Amino acid sequence: MASPLLRIGSRASPLALTQAAAVRARLALANHDLSDPDAVEVVPITTTGDAVRDRRLQDIGGKGLFTKEIEEALLAGTIDMAVHSMKDVPTFLPDGLVIGGLLPREDPRDALLVDTARLGQLRSIAALPQGAVVGTASLRRQALLLHQRPDLEVVPLRGNVETRLRKLKEGQIAATLLAVAGLKRLGMIEQAQAALDPLEMLPAVAQGAIGIEARLADDRILSLLAAIDDPATRIRVTAERAMLAVLDGSCRTPIGGLATLAGDTLELDGLVVMPDGRGLHRTRQVGSAEDAARIGEEIGAELRRRADPAFFRFTG
Repeated sequence: MASPLLRIGSRASPLALTQAAAVRARLALANHDLSDPDAVEVVPITTTGDAVRDRRLQDIGGKGLFTKEIEEALLAGTIDMAVHSMKDVPTFLPDGLVIGGLLPREDPRDALLVDTARLGQLRSIAALPQGAVVGTASLRRQALLLHQRPDLEVVPLRGNVETRLRKLKEGQIAATLLAVAGLKRLGMIEQAQAALDPLEMLPAVAQGAIGIEARLADDRILSLLAAIDDPATRIRVTAERAMLAVLDGSCRTPIGGLATLAGDTLELDGLVVMPDGRGLHRTRQVGSAEDAARIGEEIGAELRRRADPAFFRFTG
């Protein structure tokens, strides 16, 4: 069998492989040479973040653990591009790598899922029973849950979407939060009881966006990715990640951010909050889409001015 024209690196989870397949399909539509099923190979790569599931990410090195091994393969030349959930991509990329393409962003909101066998169809955080056990791997979700409901018991919940749903149905937890985007891509959105308003649960930076990473010097691959890059998504992600860079955000810092675009007008909403839910600071700014990076930087700087330095001791 002839070698594939293109090798796409991806995490090995069902959701990650679904996202890699979406990238493969868009590349095939944009380039006839890639329409042959044998022309593109998806290479599953197990990352440290996938392999270690008994501890919180902030305790084992941060969200870069979902990209490290894939980026190493990219730099070594064993794959030609890497597909990531942009919310998992560290603020700063390794030297020589760049996000060369972004697919159109899916719904960025968080979804509420509850143990309906015990609790019925609850559709809000406020409706959860007093002291309910909520499972999440996200420090942001933990902090925002406790900010609204300090009575809740928030416990660590790692694993892929299927694993988390199984633990919910087994009654190990009363509720959990997952990204609407991931549930939609897996055809499992009916598992959710509600999509939460960003005013209540501000999403993670770049949640719902699929990014494709490539070598900065690889003009062939960058040309392919330019053909499928979604300008609106790039503007929104640029603003959100610029905010994150100023905050020096990692999964050890509870940060939320969401940019919305209406024509040429960009609005960015950002927040920081302590892991125990105390002392939330939130601000927003409206400006021109062409100033996306500047708006993000200004929101990040404003949040830094408002927040006590203790907010950022978790970063690293």
